[in-house]
Amino acid sequence: MYLPGYNRILSTQNVMRRCCIAVLFVVGFLTAAEVCKAYDLQALFGYSLNGQPVSALAYPDTKAVVLFFAATDCPICNRYIPEMQSLENKYAAQHVVFWYVYPNVGETIASVRRHERDFGMEQHVLLDPHHQIVDFVRASITPEVAVLVPEQSAAEQFRVLYHGRIDNRYIQIGLQRPSPTRFDLEQAIEDVLQHRPVQQADGPPVGCEIMGQP
Repeated sequence: MYLPGYNRILSTQNVMRRCCIAVLFVVGFLTAAEVCKAYDLQALFGYSLNGQPVSALAYPDTKAVVLFFAATDCPICNRYIPEMQSLENKYAAQHVVFWYVYPNVGETIASVRRHERDFGMEQHVLLDPHHQIVDFVRASITPEVAVLVPEQSAAEQFRVLYHGRIDNRYIQIGLQRPSPTRFDLEQAIEDVLQHRPVQQADGPPVGCEIMGQP
């Protein structure tokens, strides 16, 4: 089912604007220009494992960006990582970029590095402790995914075309199919690449609640 009203725009400008407004309420001795300039220097979607701000999710030729919301201690999430890596390898040549987003408040760089080593994730790992991406996508579960498309007007702006589960293997916690019968994320990627209306999943994601949400 295609939901035309579902699309939303994610941009570094929007993130910076919200950050500037929020900070002005609590930092009375800085001027608006000083605060906004500080955030302009670190316009971000989150942080890399080196602690550096991530201000770009896509490359100039990127057709789609897939966000996989992950947690180091979620068994269902861990089970899906090989599937995500398989999809990443399948679509890399078609300019689809995958990001592994760790949103849980309290998740440390050290724990994510161990997780990365255990599962062989080598790049595009992102920590989102302030929930810029979580809030925009309205993610609430790990594992949960979103498919974003770069806007023509600006490389740092994205439109959400899909948000939900990876497939229908899990019906609820403790109840699963032997194998999935619907591959919602893969279908969404194909729809984007073929310029078709993107089908949404007919059921919610199942997994672990994202920690530290407002």
